[in-house]
Amino acid sequence: MPSFVPQTLRHRDFRLYLTGVALTQIGTNGTFAAMLYHVYAITGSTVQVGLVGAGRGVATLILSPLGGHYADRVDRKKLLQLSQGFSMVVSLALAAVTYSGDVQTWHIILASLLTSAGAAFDGPARKAIIPAMVPRQELVQAVALVNPTNQVGMLIGPGLSGLLIAVGGPGLMYLLDGVTYVGLIAILAILTVPSMEVREGEPLKLWASLREGVTYVRERPVIYHLMGLDLSQTLFAAYRVVLPALAVDVLQVGPTGYGALSAAVPAGALIGGVIVYRLASSPLQEGHTVLVTTAMYGVAAITLAQTGSFLIAMGSAVALGLFDAIGATIRHAAVLIETPDHLRGRVNALYSMAARGGPAFGELNVGWLSGFLGAVMALTAGGFVPIVYAGVIAMSSRRLREYRVTEPVG
Repeated sequence: MPSFVPQTLRHRDFRLYLTGVALTQIGTNGTFAAMLYHVYAITGSTVQVGLVGAGRGVATLILSPLGGHYADRVDRKKLLQLSQGFSMVVSLALAAVTYSGDVQTWHIILASLLTSAGAAFDGPARKAIIPAMVPRQELVQAVALVNPTNQVGMLIGPGLSGLLIAVGGPGLMYLLDGVTYVGLIAILAILTVPSMEVREGEPLKLWASLREGVTYVRERPVIYHLMGLDLSQTLFAAYRVVLPALAVDVLQVGPTGYGALSAAVPAGALIGGVIVYRLASSPLQEGHTVLVTTAMYGVAAITLAQTGSFLIAMGSAVALGLFDAIGATIRHAAVLIETPDHLRGRVNALYSMAARGGPAFGELNVGWLSGFLGAVMALTAGGFVPIVYAGVIAMSSRRLREYRVTEPVG
């Protein structure tokens, strides 16, 4: 390939994998944005909008450990294909009931729960399979490409969702989502991925297997501190649940403006991905960086909530994506590098519980709070939490402050 192409993209399987992830993320993230808007259009209630996220959170917390267990026991490619196929059926069913004219709020919440149930098996395997496609020394760069590639889907998906809602209603987005799953299923079929590491005498019973993953994380403070920083953002500064209310009631920009705001976050994440990819090739104190970006995420959330200007809101949304992308890449790389292959599915399942369950329950939390305080004050209050939490961890954990991904710690 041409010399200007990143080294990591010269690996055929990894390149195909990125393409498939980007394709499926277009539909997945567009559909979630459509679900939030759909429920708000039906009910006018941010509390009920939060239930869409709660459905995701319940499935993530209950099923992610099981998904991690199977990601360490069965062919990860086949597990990914099965989970994608299941989610495809759910999206097409939601499109059908929407076009029938009989759609109700509980249909959307149930679809959110079922789609997240599929993702609970998809997520751990999707992360655990990355080290099989690139050399260890390129893993940080690979993660720095995977996260922004996910954001490509998030960038296109919500923006496209806003346009499709304006043209043909949410059902059009659900239909497109069902079609996009076919792409990743087909790409996975042609990937050549080495078999994962298997240890002799490894526990086969479910609970023993899950306990081994929990024990591994508990004995590594850096990993659970990084998960805590993630949760401080997602549980308390979950901006997406109030974004419809901010777009419609505060900024008064309608569905097209809502789509633009939704797309601005992944646009910022793409910028953040480019930054962290370039930094990964030079000495970088990742612990210090993730603490700063966590605090700045809180600042961006407060600014988004407080501004009455659409332009400033767009800038704040870009900043949310940028700071989150840098922090998420560091957290993801740390988990992959410090975890042996035979445990990656289970440890990444625990990571997914924070990375995916946090936003879901954060949406319920912020949605519920906005029912009492209003969307502006709920997001403002939540934005202070990651600022304070990052400060506390910075003062109390020298190990995290000085942590470097290239120097794993026990």
